[in-house]
Amino acid sequence: MEILIYIIIGIVGLGLGLAASVTIMRKAVLKKSQRVLKEAIAEAEVMKKEKMLQAKEKFIQLKAEHEEYVSEKSKGLIAQENKLKQKEASFSQKAEELQRKQKDLDVIRDNLNSQLEIVNRKQQDLEKTYNLQVEKLEAISGMSSQEAKVQLIETLKSEAKQDAQAYIKDVMDEAKINSNMEAKKLVIQSIQRTATEVALENSVSVFPIENDEIKGRVIGREGRNIRALEAATGVEIIVDDTPEAIILSGFDPVRREIARLSLHKLVTDGRIHPARIEEVVAKTQKQIEQEIIEIGKRTSIDLGIHNLHHELIRLVGRMKYRSSYGQNLLQHSREVANLAATMAAELGLNPKLAKRAGLLHDIGKVPDNEPDLPHAILGMKLAEKYKEKPEICNAIGAHHDETEMNSLISPIIQVCDAISGARPGARREVVESYIKRLNDLEELALSYPGVVKTYAIQAGRELRVIVGSEKVTDKEAEEIAYDLSKKIQTEMTYPGQIKITVIREIRAVSFAK
Repeated sequence: MEILIYIIIGIVGLGLGLAASVTIMRKAVLKKSQRVLKEAIAEAEVMKKEKMLQAKEKFIQLKAEHEEYVSEKSKGLIAQENKLKQKEASFSQKAEELQRKQKDLDVIRDNLNSQLEIVNRKQQDLEKTYNLQVEKLEAISGMSSQEAKVQLIETLKSEAKQDAQAYIKDVMDEAKINSNMEAKKLVIQSIQRTATEVALENSVSVFPIENDEIKGRVIGREGRNIRALEAATGVEIIVDDTPEAIILSGFDPVRREIARLSLHKLVTDGRIHPARIEEVVAKTQKQIEQEIIEIGKRTSIDLGIHNLHHELIRLVGRMKYRSSYGQNLLQHSREVANLAATMAAELGLNPKLAKRAGLLHDIGKVPDNEPDLPHAILGMKLAEKYKEKPEICNAIGAHHDETEMNSLISPIIQVCDAISGARPGARREVVESYIKRLNDLEELALSYPGVVKTYAIQAGRELRVIVGSEKVTDKEAEEIAYDLSKKIQTEMTYPGQIKITVIREIRAVSFAK
């Protein structure tokens, strides 16, 4: 029981102690919080005063800036107002000046009107005087003023035409003289700058031998060797009394060269019989074909011509073994190429294009097969086939006037071809037979009725026939050209082709004295 009392007393004491401690702690916390609150209030007052000071300073600064801005704007407005006042004063002065000028102009206008009235009166007086003079002149001359004007105009027209024709004639004569001089100068310069050796070709080759015993071996038993050689090469082999020489005759230079080289190999080897002949000729043909290609390539490189089709290169190489009137065709084509390049450069044209056309202008003379076409047309078709430029194709086809020229390169190639062929000694033909052939050609044309004159030109390649317009009609002129071409084909022998041109023209001539 006492223990329970003690426990209750302990609990009560503990409760009272806790209550006392809580009360003490509450008072301490209250004091502390009051002190903190006072400190916060004091600090807030300080911050409030600082913020108010800052706000006042900012307000004062903004007010000063605003006053400064307002002051500047006021100054600007005052300046603009002054300018406006100055402009207004200036406009007032200008308006006063314009009013004064307007008054002056009114005075001038009044003066001009008065002067114009005086001029009108004088103009009327002049017209009356002019009409009186015209009436007097019409009465004296017996024609009206309109008729006199027409007559005067016709007279002036006639005089103007005569003066113009005389001036045109003088200009044309001067232009012809200058153009002829320039053309001759250009041709002479081209010839001098492109001088080349003349190469003549024959239709026979001479094969030298050491002794005449070889002739018998070449002939063979009962002539079998020589027959086999002629059959394999297509060349006539002449073994006669000519000492230490065998003659190879043929108009195809390639075949003749194959025969010469084959004969050289056979004689050097010593084995000459039909089987060996066929073998050697076959090898020589391959060798010549390869050599032809090499010649074509070397020629194109020497002339600076690139991108030629391989077939055109082969045809260029074949030119070495072809001649025209005794002139080596490759040398002739190289010369034409150089001449054409020189002329084209002098005339401001493309020299490379001209040189290419000059080299290829005679490729129609060396095809593998020879159709019945002029060599210029055939060459043009070959160039078109192997994708040459249209200017080059036209120059090839037109260098003998078989087709119409449509580029500036074409006449240059024609001229250079004529220059190369016309060099002294470049081409060879028996003079007597040449002259006789031309005379026969002209006489044959003169035998037709109505023919006035005939001219054989271009070394006999063209025959121009002039007929009288009063004797021959246009239809009859066409018949003369056709009949003459047929007659020349049947009665004459000539190289290449002959162009017949029948000319019928009417000329009206009058003289101004």
